[in-house]
Amino acid sequence: MANHTLDITKEHCPMTFVRTKLKLAQIAKGDTLEVLLSEGEPLDNVPRSAQEQGYEVLSVEHVEGTTHKVTIRK
Repeated sequence: MANHTLDITKEHCPMTFVRTKLKLAQIAKGDTLEVLLSEGEPLDNVPRSAQEQGYEVLSVEHVEGTTHKVTIRK
């Protein structure tokens, strides 16, 4: 279970990772963030950008329809 949740299903790139990065900056090291996002660009960019920034992507799961969940550890 993630410590924090962020729903960016209504956001579009580049705001998807900007919002994710701002939320990651607010949480404690070792905490996890569950990000709900849409398929396509956000699903491609958020996990990749998180890894490039040094965060650990724990999982990428399909939730329903076009919504996916990415779990990231700070």
